[in-house]
Amino acid sequence: MSNHTTPTSNNPFDIFVIGARKGFNIAINNLMPNVLMAYVIVEILNVTGAMKAIGSIFAPAMGLFGLPGEAITVLLTTWLSCSAGVGIALSLFTKEILTGTHLSILMPALFLMASQIQYMGRLLGVADVPKKYWPLLMVVSIVNACVAMLIMRFFV
Repeated sequence: MSNHTTPTSNNPFDIFVIGARKGFNIAINNLMPNVLMAYVIVEILNVTGAMKAIGSIFAPAMGLFGLPGEAITVLLTTWLSCSAGVGIALSLFTKEILTGTHLSILMPALFLMASQIQYMGRLLGVADVPKKYWPLLMVVSIVNACVAMLIMRFFV
């Protein structure tokens, strides 16, 4: 079987295998480096003591959402790369800084503001959205994420 981008066969098994190969390549080449980077960032922040400082500085703001201050690292990282944000969330969860409840509060925000910086040029630029609207679109997504976290805080 050839390694074409489109299936050359109508056989469902062949189509599945080609799709699985594409998915595997995306996971290995795109997602894993971001998640690995997230783990490294968390370790650097922990070793240097910066994570505690970040937690202290952002505790009042994140407390509005029922989250510890360290959760800001998940949101900021998610804004750059969703898979890296998920990696940071998982790392903070394994270090028992975040709980399952915290993750439930954060999840809608991750979807609402995920990878905005990455996709700003890729999507808004390609769609010819005038640049004067870009900041507004970013702010709307962040406000939506904050509203979603407030709602989640009271439902979980």
